[in-house]
Amino acid sequence: MGGRFLSIGECMVELSQAGDNLLRKGFAGDTFNTAWYARACLSRDWSVDYFTALGDDPLSEEMLAFIKQADIGTDAVTRIPGGTPGLYLINLKNGERTFSYWRGMSAARQLAADADHLRRTMDAADLIYFSGITLAVLATPAHVETFLSELRRARAAGKIVAFDPNIRQRLWANKDVMLQTITDGARAASMVMPSFDDEATNFGDASVEATIERYRSLGVANIVVKDGAAGATLDFEGVRSFAPAHEVSDVVDTTSAGDSFNGAFLARLLSGATPQNAAAFAAKAAATVIGHHGALISPDLLPLMG
Repeated sequence: MGGRFLSIGECMVELSQAGDNLLRKGFAGDTFNTAWYARACLSRDWSVDYFTALGDDPLSEEMLAFIKQADIGTDAVTRIPGGTPGLYLINLKNGERTFSYWRGMSAARQLAADADHLRRTMDAADLIYFSGITLAVLATPAHVETFLSELRRARAAGKIVAFDPNIRQRLWANKDVMLQTITDGARAASMVMPSFDDEATNFGDASVEATIERYRSLGVANIVVKDGAAGATLDFEGVRSFAPAHEVSDVVDTTSAGDSFNGAFLARLLSGATPQNAAAFAAKAAATVIGHHGALISPDLLPLMG
């Protein structure tokens, strides 16, 4: 039995070093990466759609074409006259990656400007996925509240609303606002998929158990705490399980490790697997991704659903 997977957020232009003072252009972003891996791991009974706002410039057109080529739907994408996508540059020094961002004028900041369109888009979905970055880039507090209100409505209607807090302090001008908005995002979700290191750093959680209990206290029914090489701990309707990380012999690039885990986990869960089995499969998929360069690897390299 299929359905519609909807991921909402910001896809950006990625510039990476190509040697000889040249740059290579690509497209990536946390929620888009998750949609990419969900599409790669889901059967064709499921459609995967990406919702964002883009401009009317050549880069926006290229991005739309790239998304469509990945068999990810773009029909709901909002177009902002005069807008452009955000952009980031990957800097490499002694093998370490750092990032420079230009997203202040990103059209994606307007993705919640049209509440009616946002509602129609969510109404057509069976699973809605968003992240803390989705919340962070919205243009105004009113847009944040519009977005959260529609998520709460979707959850009340019985849709799966999955949220990765994906906390990035540099995107927030105020830490208290950041923590409150992330908390409000979790309250709107039926499933939360945090990374423990983010939660420990920003919320002060002393243990994975503390993270689970904090999100449980917010009314979240299903929780997946990712803890890197320590594996993933799951609490679904109070039933606890654990999936170890998949061993990686050679870590090449950790970009999109969490995004690929999320996409593979949700795909496997939607296909009828138990949460524990879905997490085991997702760990294997993420291990494959970090063994290759770049946020998006060919679907042909991923493990079979089995």
